[in-house]
Parts: sequence; C-alpha cells; structure tokens
Amino acid sequence: MSSNAEQTLQFDQIRLPPEAQALREEVRTFLAEEVAAGTFDPHSGGQGDDFDRAFSRRVGARGWIGMTWPKKYGGHERTFLERYVLTEEFRIANAPTRGHFIADRQSGPILMKYANEDICMDVLPRICRGECCFCIGMSEPGSGSDLFAARTKAEKTEGGWRINGTKLWTSGAHHADYMIGLFRTSPPTKENRRHGLTQFLVDMTLPGITVNPVPQMTGSLDFNEVVLEDVFIPDSHMLGDVDMAWTQATSELAYERSGPERFLETFYVLVGLARVLEDNPDTRGAEGLGRLVAQLHTLRRMSVSVNGMLQAGKEPVLEGSIVKDLGTAWEQALPARARDLAAFANPQSANIPSFRKQLEHATLIAPKLTIQGGTTEILRGIIARGLGLR
Repeated sequence: MSSNAEQTLQFDQIRLPPEAQALREEVRTFLAEEVAAGTFDPHSGGQGDDFDRAFSRRVGARGWIGMTWPKKYGGHERTFLERYVLTEEFRIANAPTRGHFIADRQSGPILMKYANEDICMDVLPRICRGECCFCIGMSEPGSGSDLFAARTKAEKTEGGWRINGTKLWTSGAHHADYMIGLFRTSPPTKENRRHGLTQFLVDMTLPGITVNPVPQMTGSLDFNEVVLEDVFIPDSHMLGDVDMAWTQATSELAYERSGPERFLETFYVLVGLARVLEDNPDTRGAEGLGRLVAQLHTLRRMSVSVNGMLQAGKEPVLEGSIVKDLGTAWEQALPARARDLAAFANPQSANIPSFRKQLEHATLIAPKLTIQGGTTEILRGIIARGLGLR
C-alpha cells in the first residue's frame, strides 16, 4: 500500500463520552418499558424493520429523532456519538424503527444541506416528531448499485420537472411520505459519467406514482418498485445543483453505510445462540461464541470511529464503505455459524424453538443484506479506488 493510500484510509480512535453512556441507560429503560407493554418482541427476528408510526412518535417525543440537528428544525444539537448509542440500543433490542430511521439517518441531513429553507422548516420538524417517513430512490432495474447508470428522467417543464422511470429495491416506499430521488437531467459525458444526475424531494402522494411491493422470501414486505409516470415536481423541490447530484449522493451514502445497523441486523441470532448454549457451553461453543463477539467488537469500534469523524464534520465515504462491506459479510455468515455452534447444545433447552425461528428468518433475509446500502462489488470498487488500487 502506498503512503498516499495510508493517508487516505483512517479510523480515528474514538471513545464514547460520558453523556453517551448516560443516554444508553435512559434508552434501555425506555425500550424495556416498550417490551413490557407488548410493543415488540426483542427475540423475534426482523422486527427492527417493522413500521410502527405510534412507536416513532413516542421516540420523537423523547427527543431521539433528529438528535444532532439544529434546534430551529426541531432537533436537539446532540452529538453523533450519542445518536450512535441510540441506534445501537434500538437495533440490539430489535425495535420497530422503520417509520423514522431513514429520515433521521440520511434524508434529514440531505435536506438541511441542499433544500430551501421553506422545505426545511416544514419537513424537518415533522421528522423530529416521528410523523414523517422517507425512502431513498437510487437503484434502478438493470443498474443495481451503479447509481451513475440511472436512467429515470427528469425533464424541465414550466415551473418544475416531469419525472418518468422506475426505481427498484426502494425500502419502505409503501409507507413513505417522501422520497429523495436521484434522476437523470442530462446525459453523462465521455469525460465524466457521473455528470447529469439531480436530486429531488418527491411527495409520494403525487399523481403518477405507483408503488409495487417486492416480497422477500420471508413473506415480509420491505423492498418496492416505484414507477413514476409524468410526475410533476416543482422547482422548489430540487435539491442542490442541476446535474451535480453525484457528490450529494456520495455524501449521503457515508451516513447510510457506517452505522451499527450495518452489522446488527441479524444480531438477534447471536443473542439466541448465547441463550441456547446457556451458562456452561462446551469448549467448542465457548470458543466459537467468543470469536463472534470479538469480530462484532471490531466492527463496532470501526463504526464508532466513523461516527466520530462525522461528528468532526468529515465525510468518511471510504471508511463507511469498509464498515458496510465487512459488516454485511459478518451478519450474512452469522446464521450458518450459529447453527453449527448450536449443533451440540442441550436439545431440551427451552430456547431451542425460538432460536430455530431466528435462524430461519435470518437465513432467508441474508441475500437482501447485500443489496441494501450498496452491493459488495460496488463497495469494494469504492474501497479499491479510495486506496489507489484502481
């Protein structure tokens, strides 16, 4: 690796401050109360992707959505590291965050950076209250994670733009109030295939928008196809500069790819394995569980580092891509490894039935983990470019 590459790749040594640790206890108490009230089951696979607007409103009332945002937009001007702790605890508990998470993680910050003030003052406070759900319109049929191959067109018309095309793998679009979409406004150039893309804020209730669910093998509905036919978007809903959205989209992905949700989506399997192995596992089980926990700790330290860099105003796109790539590989491999380690567990354990259900769900959703947030091939291309290897 060249010295230039060494300077490019950096994971700062970050430790969570006392206020983050205090918040952790507060969040755990809240989640325990929600579990006791029957809001969700922490041991049931996949509930972290459930949509529960009432739950989101209760989270918003606690001041836990838009935590890092300016107070004038309904935020609380807390740190990225505090938000990290919140996200970690919610994901570990398997809490139903779909109603607000995308808006909180990346859509809100994009609006603050590129939308006009009227939109910010209207939309951002509603996000903070847990009243506004977002989806991301990036991938398209035939292009996958190659965002620069987008073909959905936005053509200029009087007072705005006409959108025609299709977005695919759009998580949560069937619930979303808004989509931040990436559309082609000009052809790419020979010199720069990234040229010609523009971002827009799309009201999902507009005429001409059809959302078609794409069922997963589990039977759950998360991914969607979004078809846009002559959808009119006013000029005021354009985000940033015409034809230059590739820089905006790249910045957005730093938020999307670096959080603990990128390696904790199947965490319930690890908890289930520990419950099945019980207090005195054999040497094989203890060693295997220890390795998994050590790997998880490494991913966590890397993710904390990236969030510390976000707090410092940096845009760690390369480091975020590494966290997402390694995290996806780990959580995809976890179900098979856990099944193997549990092979000689006590068959009379009361935790066996729930563990089997967890394994089944985690195994079936494993393929989609590669799709969301960028495929392995795309991520490794970004990493290789960032390291000067291509």
